[in-house]
Amino acid sequence: MGIADDFQTFLDNIKVNNEASISLRYGEITAALNKKFRDTDSKTANSLQVGSYGRWTAIKGISDLDMIYVVPAGKWDTYKDNGHYALLRDIKDAIKARYPSTTVKVDRLVVQVLYTDFHIEVMPAFRQLDGSYKYPDTAKGGSWKITKPHAELDEMTLANARKNRNLRRLCKMTRAWKNKHGVAMGGLLIDTLAYNFLESTDTYDTKSYLYYDFMCRDFFKFLSEQPKQSEYAALGSRQRVRVKKRFEKEAKKAHELCLKAIEANGQANERQKWRDVFGNGYPAPVSKSANEAAFSKAVFRDTEEFIEDRFPVDVRYDMRIDCEVIQNGFRPTLLLDLLERRGILRRKKRLRFFITDSSDLPPEVDIYWKVLNRGAEAERHDMIRGQIFRDSGSREQRESTDFHGDHRVECYAVLNGVVVARDGIRVPISSEVDDNAT
Repeated sequence: MGIADDFQTFLDNIKVNNEASISLRYGEITAALNKKFRDTDSKTANSLQVGSYGRWTAIKGISDLDMIYVVPAGKWDTYKDNGHYALLRDIKDAIKARYPSTTVKVDRLVVQVLYTDFHIEVMPAFRQLDGSYKYPDTAKGGSWKITKPHAELDEMTLANARKNRNLRRLCKMTRAWKNKHGVAMGGLLIDTLAYNFLESTDTYDTKSYLYYDFMCRDFFKFLSEQPKQSEYAALGSRQRVRVKKRFEKEAKKAHELCLKAIEANGQANERQKWRDVFGNGYPAPVSKSANEAAFSKAVFRDTEEFIEDRFPVDVRYDMRIDCEVIQNGFRPTLLLDLLERRGILRRKKRLRFFITDSSDLPPEVDIYWKVLNRGAEAERHDMIRGQIFRDSGSREQRESTDFHGDHRVECYAVLNGVVVARDGIRVPISSEVDDNAT
Protein backbone atom coordinates (compact mmCIF):
# COMPACT_ATOMS: atom_id res chain seq x y z
CA MET A 1 0.00 0.00 0.00
CA GLY A 2 1.19 3.52 -0.83
CA ILE A 3 0.54 6.91 0.74
CA ALA A 4 -2.72 7.37 -1.19
CA ASP A 5 -4.11 4.07 0.09
CA ASP A 6 -3.00 4.89 3.63
CA PHE A 7 -4.77 8.25 3.70
CA GLN A 8 -7.89 6.73 2.17
CA THR A 9 -7.87 4.02 4.86
CA PHE A 10 -7.23 6.67 7.51
CA LEU A 11 -10.32 8.64 6.49
CA ASP A 12 -12.39 5.47 6.41
CA ASN A 13 -11.17 4.57 9.91
CA ILE A 14 -12.24 7.90 11.43
CA LYS A 15 -15.65 8.25 9.81
CA VAL A 16 -18.69 8.52 12.08
CA ASN A 17 -19.68 4.99 13.04
CA ASN A 18 -22.95 5.54 14.93
CA GLU A 19 -25.02 7.38 12.34
CA ALA A 20 -28.07 5.18 12.94
CA SER A 21 -28.10 6.04 16.66
CA ILE A 22 -27.60 9.74 15.98
CA SER A 23 -30.40 9.83 13.39
CA LEU A 24 -32.70 7.98 15.79
CA ARG A 25 -32.09 10.55 18.54
CA TYR A 26 -32.54 13.50 16.19
CA GLY A 27 -35.84 11.99 15.07
CA GLU A 28 -37.07 11.37 18.63
CA ILE A 29 -36.39 14.95 19.70
CA THR A 30 -37.97 16.36 16.55
CA ALA A 31 -41.10 14.24 17.05
CA ALA A 32 -41.44 15.37 20.68
CA LEU A 33 -41.20 19.04 19.71
CA ASN A 34 -43.52 18.70 16.72
CA LYS A 35 -46.09 17.11 19.01
CA LYS A 36 -45.78 20.02 21.45
CA PHE A 37 -45.83 22.88 18.96
CA ARG A 38 -47.69 21.47 15.94
CA ASP A 39 -49.57 18.38 17.17
CA THR A 40 -47.82 16.11 14.66
CA ASP A 41 -45.42 13.19 15.08
CA SER A 42 -43.05 13.95 12.21
CA LYS A 43 -39.47 12.96 12.94
CA THR A 44 -37.96 15.07 10.17
CA ALA A 45 -40.03 18.22 9.61
CA ASN A 46 -39.08 21.56 11.17
CA SER A 47 -35.61 20.58 12.41
CA LEU A 48 -32.18 21.20 10.95
CA GLN A 49 -28.98 19.28 11.63
CA VAL A 50 -26.22 21.85 12.04
CA GLY A 51 -22.69 21.94 13.46
CA SER A 52 -19.99 19.52 12.32
CA TYR A 53 -22.45 16.70 11.74
CA GLY A 54 -24.65 18.91 9.59
CA ARG A 55 -21.65 20.12 7.58
CA TRP A 56 -20.47 16.50 7.13
CA THR A 57 -17.11 17.23 8.74
CA ALA A 58 -17.61 15.19 11.94
CA ILE A 59 -15.55 12.11 12.74
CA LYS A 60 -15.80 9.01 14.89
CA GLY A 61 -16.26 9.87 18.54
CA ILE A 62 -18.28 13.05 17.99
CA SER A 63 -20.18 13.76 21.20
CA ASP A 64 -21.45 17.30 20.75
CA LEU A 65 -24.26 17.44 18.17
CA ASP A 66 -26.38 20.45 17.26
CA MET A 67 -29.86 20.96 15.89
CA ILE A 68 -32.18 23.88 15.28
CA TYR A 69 -35.87 23.39 15.91
CA VAL A 70 -38.00 25.81 13.92
CA VAL A 71 -40.67 27.20 16.23
CA PRO A 72 -43.96 28.10 14.46
CA ALA A 73 -44.05 31.76 13.45
CA GLY A 74 -47.41 32.08 15.19
CA LYS A 75 -45.67 31.57 18.53
CA TRP A 76 -43.53 34.69 18.18
CA ASP A 77 -45.95 36.90 20.12
CA THR A 78 -45.87 34.39 22.98
CA TYR A 79 -42.12 34.67 23.48
CA LYS A 80 -40.93 37.93 21.91
CA ASP A 81 -41.13 40.02 25.09
CA ASN A 82 -38.84 38.58 27.76
CA GLY A 83 -39.74 35.04 26.76
CA HIS A 84 -36.18 33.87 26.09
CA TYR A 85 -35.94 31.49 29.02
CA ALA A 86 -39.62 30.50 28.74
CA LEU A 87 -39.03 29.20 25.20
CA LEU A 88 -36.05 27.12 26.29
CA ARG A 89 -38.00 25.83 29.28
CA ASP A 90 -40.93 24.80 27.08
CA ILE A 91 -38.55 22.98 24.73
CA LYS A 92 -37.00 21.17 27.70
CA ASP A 93 -40.39 20.24 29.17
CA ALA A 94 -41.62 18.84 25.85
CA ILE A 95 -38.59 16.59 25.45
CA LYS A 96 -38.61 15.54 29.09
CA ALA A 97 -42.33 14.67 29.00
CA ARG A 98 -41.78 12.26 26.11
CA TYR A 99 -38.48 10.83 27.39
CA PRO A 100 -38.55 11.11 31.21
CA SER A 101 -35.52 8.88 31.79
CA THR A 102 -33.25 11.12 29.65
CA THR A 103 -31.31 13.98 31.25
CA VAL A 104 -32.55 17.26 29.75
CA LYS A 105 -31.50 20.71 30.95
CA VAL A 106 -31.53 24.35 29.87
CA ASP A 107 -28.25 26.06 29.07
CA ARG A 108 -27.75 29.68 28.07
CA LEU A 109 -28.65 29.32 24.38
CA VAL A 110 -29.83 25.75 24.03
CA VAL A 111 -31.48 22.77 25.66
CA GLN A 112 -29.03 19.94 26.26
CA VAL A 113 -30.24 16.37 25.83
CA LEU A 114 -27.68 14.03 27.37
CA TYR A 115 -27.36 10.47 26.12
CA THR A 116 -24.81 7.85 27.13
CA ASP A 117 -22.03 8.64 24.64
CA PHE A 118 -23.13 11.91 23.03
CA HIS A 119 -25.46 14.81 23.63
CA ILE A 120 -27.59 16.98 21.39
CA GLU A 121 -27.95 20.71 21.90
CA VAL A 122 -31.33 21.92 20.68
CA MET A 123 -31.60 25.57 19.71
CA PRO A 124 -35.20 26.76 19.25
CA ALA A 125 -35.41 29.50 16.64
CA PHE A 126 -37.77 31.48 14.41
CA ARG A 127 -37.00 31.38 10.71
CA GLN A 128 -36.64 34.82 9.08
CA LEU A 129 -37.56 35.85 5.54
CA ASP A 130 -33.89 35.95 4.48
CA GLY A 131 -33.32 32.34 5.60
CA SER A 132 -31.57 33.23 8.86
CA TYR A 133 -32.86 32.22 12.31
CA LYS A 134 -33.62 34.28 15.40
CA TYR A 135 -32.81 32.45 18.62
CA PRO A 136 -32.96 33.28 22.37
CA ASP A 137 -29.98 34.22 24.51
CA THR A 138 -30.79 34.19 28.23
CA ALA A 139 -27.65 36.09 29.32
CA LYS A 140 -27.87 39.62 30.73
CA GLY A 141 -31.63 39.73 30.96
CA GLY A 142 -32.25 38.05 27.60
CA SER A 143 -32.00 39.04 23.94
CA TRP A 144 -32.68 37.68 20.46
CA LYS A 145 -29.75 36.91 18.17
CA ILE A 146 -29.32 35.81 14.55
CA THR A 147 -27.59 32.73 13.12
CA LYS A 148 -27.14 31.78 9.46
CA PRO A 149 -26.51 28.02 9.32
CA HIS A 150 -27.74 27.59 5.74
CA ALA A 151 -25.02 29.93 4.50
CA GLU A 152 -22.39 27.79 6.23
CA LEU A 153 -23.87 24.48 5.06
CA ASP A 154 -24.26 25.69 1.48
CA GLU A 155 -20.76 27.18 1.24
CA MET A 156 -19.22 24.00 2.66
CA THR A 157 -20.97 21.96 -0.06
CA LEU A 158 -19.95 24.35 -2.85
CA ALA A 159 -16.35 24.76 -1.69
CA ASN A 160 -15.92 21.02 -1.22
CA ALA A 161 -16.95 20.50 -4.84
CA ARG A 162 -14.65 23.31 -6.00
CA LYS A 163 -11.72 21.78 -4.14
CA ASN A 164 -12.10 18.24 -5.49
CA ARG A 165 -13.75 16.99 -2.25
CA ASN A 166 -10.61 17.86 -0.30
CA LEU A 167 -12.21 20.39 2.08
CA ARG A 168 -14.34 18.02 4.13
CA ARG A 169 -11.53 15.46 4.22
CA LEU A 170 -9.05 18.05 5.48
CA CYS A 171 -11.56 19.10 8.16
CA LYS A 172 -11.88 15.50 9.31
CA MET A 173 -8.14 14.88 9.40
CA THR A 174 -7.68 18.08 11.40
CA ARG A 175 -10.21 16.83 13.95
CA ALA A 176 -8.20 13.62 14.32
CA TRP A 177 -5.09 15.74 14.97
CA LYS A 178 -6.77 17.94 17.59
CA ASN A 179 -8.15 14.84 19.36
CA LYS A 180 -4.71 13.22 19.36
CA HIS A 181 -2.91 16.26 20.74
CA GLY A 182 -5.60 17.81 22.95
CA VAL A 183 -6.01 21.01 20.94
CA ALA A 184 -9.17 22.80 22.09
CA MET A 185 -10.52 24.02 18.74
CA GLY A 186 -14.21 24.26 17.93
CA GLY A 187 -15.59 22.51 14.87
CA LEU A 188 -16.64 25.69 13.06
CA LEU A 189 -13.19 27.20 13.65
CA ILE A 190 -11.51 24.11 12.16
CA ASP A 191 -13.82 24.15 9.15
CA THR A 192 -13.29 27.89 8.62
CA LEU A 193 -9.50 27.63 8.78
CA ALA A 194 -9.43 24.63 6.43
CA TYR A 195 -11.70 26.59 4.08
CA ASN A 196 -9.45 29.66 4.25
CA PHE A 197 -6.37 27.57 3.52
CA LEU A 198 -7.77 25.82 0.45
CA GLU A 199 -9.27 29.08 -0.83
CA SER A 200 -5.81 30.67 -0.56
CA THR A 201 -4.24 28.21 -3.03
CA ASP A 202 -5.11 26.25 -6.14
CA THR A 203 -2.31 23.72 -5.55
CA TYR A 204 -4.70 20.96 -4.50
CA ASP A 205 -7.71 21.80 -6.67
CA THR A 206 -7.06 18.77 -8.88
CA LYS A 207 -5.18 16.63 -6.35
CA SER A 208 -6.47 13.82 -4.16
CA TYR A 209 -5.20 11.19 -1.68
CA LEU A 210 -1.76 10.85 -3.27
CA TYR A 211 -0.97 14.44 -2.24
CA TYR A 212 -2.54 14.48 1.20
CA ASP A 213 0.86 14.25 2.89
CA PHE A 214 1.84 17.54 1.25
CA MET A 215 -1.59 19.07 1.79
CA CYS A 216 -1.48 18.35 5.52
CA ARG A 217 2.08 19.63 5.74
CA ASP A 218 1.13 22.90 4.06
CA PHE A 219 -2.08 23.30 6.08
CA PHE A 220 -0.31 22.96 9.42
CA LYS A 221 2.28 25.49 8.25
CA PHE A 222 -0.63 27.79 7.34
CA LEU A 223 -2.09 27.32 10.84
CA SER A 224 1.25 27.91 12.55
CA GLU A 225 1.63 31.26 10.77
CA GLN A 226 -1.82 32.64 11.58
CA PRO A 227 -1.79 36.11 13.15
CA LYS A 228 -2.93 36.27 16.74
CA GLN A 229 -6.61 37.15 16.68
CA SER A 230 -9.57 36.43 18.91
CA GLU A 231 -12.04 35.50 16.17
CA TYR A 232 -12.52 34.62 12.49
CA ALA A 233 -15.31 35.16 9.99
CA ALA A 234 -17.07 31.82 9.47
CA LEU A 235 -17.24 30.33 5.99
CA GLY A 236 -20.42 31.32 4.20
CA SER A 237 -22.19 33.23 6.97
CA ARG A 238 -19.22 35.46 7.87
CA GLN A 239 -20.44 35.38 11.45
CA ARG A 240 -17.80 35.61 14.15
CA VAL A 241 -16.10 32.39 15.32
CA ARG A 242 -14.27 32.73 18.63
CA VAL A 243 -10.75 31.39 19.15
CA LYS A 244 -10.94 29.62 22.51
CA LYS A 245 -7.24 28.76 22.85
CA ARG A 246 -4.26 29.56 20.68
CA PHE A 247 -3.30 26.75 18.32
CA GLU A 248 -0.23 28.04 16.47
CA LYS A 249 2.33 26.31 18.70
CA GLU A 250 0.68 22.91 18.36
CA ALA A 251 0.28 23.47 14.61
CA LYS A 252 4.00 24.19 14.31
CA LYS A 253 4.74 20.87 16.04
CA ALA A 254 2.33 19.14 13.65
CA HIS A 255 4.10 20.72 10.67
CA GLU A 256 7.43 19.42 11.94
CA LEU A 257 5.96 15.95 12.44
CA CYS A 258 4.62 16.01 8.88
CA LEU A 259 8.08 16.87 7.57
CA LYS A 260 9.52 13.89 9.44
CA ALA A 261 6.77 11.61 8.12
CA ILE A 262 7.37 12.73 4.54
CA GLU A 263 11.11 12.24 4.98
CA ALA A 264 10.39 8.66 6.11
CA ASN A 265 8.56 7.86 2.86
CA GLY A 266 9.01 4.20 2.01
CA GLN A 267 10.69 3.37 5.31
CA ALA A 268 9.43 0.94 7.93
CA ASN A 269 8.60 3.75 10.37
CA GLU A 270 6.64 5.88 7.89
CA ARG A 271 3.20 4.95 9.20
CA GLN A 272 4.23 5.47 12.80
CA LYS A 273 5.39 8.96 11.89
CA TRP A 274 1.93 9.77 10.51
CA ARG A 275 0.36 8.20 13.59
CA ASP A 276 2.39 10.67 15.62
CA VAL A 277 0.44 13.38 13.79
CA PHE A 278 -3.05 11.90 13.62
CA GLY A 279 -3.29 9.10 16.16
CA ASN A 280 -4.29 5.48 15.82
CA GLY A 281 -6.86 6.10 13.11
CA TYR A 282 -3.97 6.18 10.66
CA PRO A 283 -3.03 2.66 9.45
CA ALA A 284 -0.71 0.75 11.76
CA PRO A 285 2.84 -0.14 10.74
CA VAL A 286 3.31 -3.50 9.07
CA SER A 287 3.39 -6.30 11.63
CA LYS A 288 6.73 -7.63 12.78
CA SER A 289 8.04 -10.83 11.33
CA ALA A 290 7.31 -14.03 13.23
CA ASN A 291 10.86 -14.15 14.59
CA GLU A 292 10.77 -10.51 15.75
CA ALA A 293 7.38 -10.98 17.37
CA ALA A 294 8.54 -14.13 19.19
CA PHE A 295 11.64 -12.33 20.46
CA SER A 296 9.64 -9.33 21.70
CA LYS A 297 7.14 -11.58 23.44
CA ALA A 298 9.92 -13.46 25.17
CA VAL A 299 11.56 -10.27 26.48
CA PHE A 300 8.58 -8.21 27.68
CA ARG A 301 4.80 -7.93 27.65
CA ASP A 302 3.38 -5.07 25.60
CA THR A 303 0.81 -3.85 28.14
CA GLU A 304 0.14 -0.41 26.65
CA GLU A 305 -3.54 0.60 26.43
CA PHE A 306 -5.01 3.32 24.24
CA ILE A 307 -7.67 5.76 25.38
CA GLU A 308 -9.50 5.46 22.04
CA ASP A 309 -10.24 1.83 22.92
CA ARG A 310 -11.85 2.85 26.22
CA PHE A 311 -13.83 5.98 25.35
CA PRO A 312 -14.87 8.08 22.36
CA VAL A 313 -12.52 11.06 22.01
CA ASP A 314 -13.92 14.50 21.20
CA VAL A 315 -11.60 17.18 22.61
CA ARG A 316 -13.49 20.37 23.46
CA TYR A 317 -11.64 21.78 26.47
CA ASP A 318 -8.08 22.82 27.20
CA MET A 319 -6.06 20.99 29.86
CA ARG A 320 -2.34 21.06 30.52
CA ILE A 321 -0.17 19.00 32.85
CA ASP A 322 3.31 19.49 34.29
CA CYS A 323 5.60 17.56 36.62
CA GLU A 324 7.42 18.62 39.77
CA VAL A 325 10.87 16.99 40.01
CA ILE A 326 11.78 16.44 43.66
CA GLN A 327 14.99 15.42 45.41
CA ASN A 328 15.88 15.85 49.07
CA GLY A 329 18.16 18.81 49.61
CA PHE A 330 17.40 20.46 46.26
CA ARG A 331 14.83 22.99 45.10
CA PRO A 332 11.95 21.37 43.15
CA THR A 333 12.09 21.84 39.37
CA LEU A 334 9.26 21.80 36.84
CA LEU A 335 9.77 19.28 34.05
CA LEU A 336 8.42 21.56 31.30
CA ASP A 337 11.02 24.19 32.24
CA LEU A 338 13.70 21.51 32.13
CA LEU A 339 12.57 20.30 28.69
CA GLU A 340 12.48 23.89 27.43
CA ARG A 341 16.17 24.10 28.33
CA ARG A 342 16.72 20.76 26.53
CA GLY A 343 17.56 19.12 29.84
CA ILE A 344 17.22 15.48 30.81
CA LEU A 345 16.28 13.78 34.06
CA ARG A 346 18.74 11.71 36.06
CA ARG A 347 17.70 8.59 37.91
CA LYS A 348 16.67 8.44 41.58
CA LYS A 349 14.30 11.45 41.42
CA ARG A 350 10.70 11.70 42.63
CA LEU A 351 8.09 13.00 40.22
CA ARG A 352 4.69 14.56 40.88
CA PHE A 353 2.52 14.96 37.79
CA PHE A 354 -0.38 17.39 38.14
CA ILE A 355 -2.90 19.44 36.18
CA THR A 356 -1.59 22.99 35.95
CA ASP A 357 -4.92 24.65 35.09
CA SER A 358 -8.36 23.07 35.15
CA SER A 359 -10.35 26.32 34.85
CA ASP A 360 -11.62 25.37 31.38
CA LEU A 361 -12.84 21.94 32.48
CA PRO A 362 -16.36 21.22 33.71
CA PRO A 363 -16.11 20.40 37.43
CA GLU A 364 -17.75 16.99 37.01
CA VAL A 365 -15.07 15.48 34.72
CA ASP A 366 -13.32 12.25 35.71
CA ILE A 367 -9.53 12.19 35.42
CA TYR A 368 -7.53 9.23 34.07
CA TRP A 369 -3.77 8.71 33.79
CA LYS A 370 -1.42 6.63 31.68
CA VAL A 371 2.25 6.03 32.56
CA LEU A 372 4.26 4.50 29.72
CA ASN A 373 7.84 3.32 30.19
CA ARG A 374 9.85 3.10 26.98
CA GLY A 375 13.31 1.87 26.15
CA ALA A 376 15.50 -1.24 26.40
CA GLU A 377 15.81 -1.12 30.18
CA ALA A 378 12.04 -1.01 30.75
CA GLU A 379 11.64 -3.89 28.31
CA ARG A 380 14.37 -5.89 30.04
CA HIS A 381 12.60 -5.44 33.39
CA ASP A 382 9.22 -6.20 31.77
CA MET A 383 7.92 -2.84 33.04
CA ILE A 384 6.46 -1.16 29.94
CA ARG A 385 3.23 -0.45 31.85
CA GLY A 386 0.98 1.87 29.80
CA GLN A 387 -2.30 0.87 31.42
CA ILE A 388 -4.99 3.53 31.77
CA PHE A 389 -6.27 4.02 35.30
CA ARG A 390 -8.66 6.36 37.07
CA ASP A 391 -7.33 9.16 39.27
CA SER A 392 -7.63 8.54 43.01
CA GLY A 393 -9.19 11.96 43.60
CA SER A 394 -6.04 14.03 44.12
CA ARG A 395 -5.69 14.92 40.42
CA GLU A 396 -2.01 14.06 40.56
CA GLN A 397 0.18 11.03 39.92
CA ARG A 398 3.43 10.28 41.73
CA GLU A 399 6.26 8.33 40.10
CA SER A 400 10.04 7.99 40.28
CA THR A 401 12.84 8.00 37.70
CA ASP A 402 13.72 4.29 37.64
CA PHE A 403 14.50 3.35 34.03
CA HIS A 404 16.56 4.98 31.32
CA GLY A 405 14.42 5.88 28.31
CA ASP A 406 12.19 8.48 26.68
CA HIS A 407 9.06 7.77 28.74
CA ARG A 408 5.67 9.48 28.61
CA VAL A 409 2.79 10.33 30.95
CA GLU A 410 -0.67 11.23 29.67
CA CYS A 411 -3.75 12.64 31.38
CA TYR A 412 -7.37 12.50 30.18
CA ALA A 413 -10.53 14.32 31.28
CA VAL A 414 -13.68 12.25 30.71
CA LEU A 415 -17.19 13.73 30.74
CA ASN A 416 -20.29 11.57 30.29
CA GLY A 417 -18.13 8.75 28.97
CA VAL A 418 -16.27 10.91 26.41
CA VAL A 419 -12.68 12.20 26.51
CA VAL A 420 -13.12 15.97 26.27
CA ALA A 421 -9.54 17.05 27.10
CA ARG A 422 -6.11 15.45 27.15
CA ASP A 423 -2.44 16.26 27.49
CA GLY A 424 0.85 14.41 27.67
CA ILE A 425 4.42 15.10 28.70
CA ARG A 426 7.77 13.50 27.78
CA VAL A 427 9.83 12.09 30.63
CA PRO A 428 13.38 11.61 29.28
CA ILE A 429 15.52 9.78 31.86
CA SER A 430 19.28 9.41 31.56
CA SER A 431 21.01 6.12 32.34
CA GLU A 432 23.41 8.00 34.61
CA VAL A 433 22.92 8.57 38.34
CA ASP A 434 23.95 12.05 39.46
CA ASP A 435 22.75 13.10 42.88
CA ASN A 436 23.79 16.70 42.23
CA ALA A 437 21.97 17.22 38.93
CA THR A 438 18.42 17.19 37.70
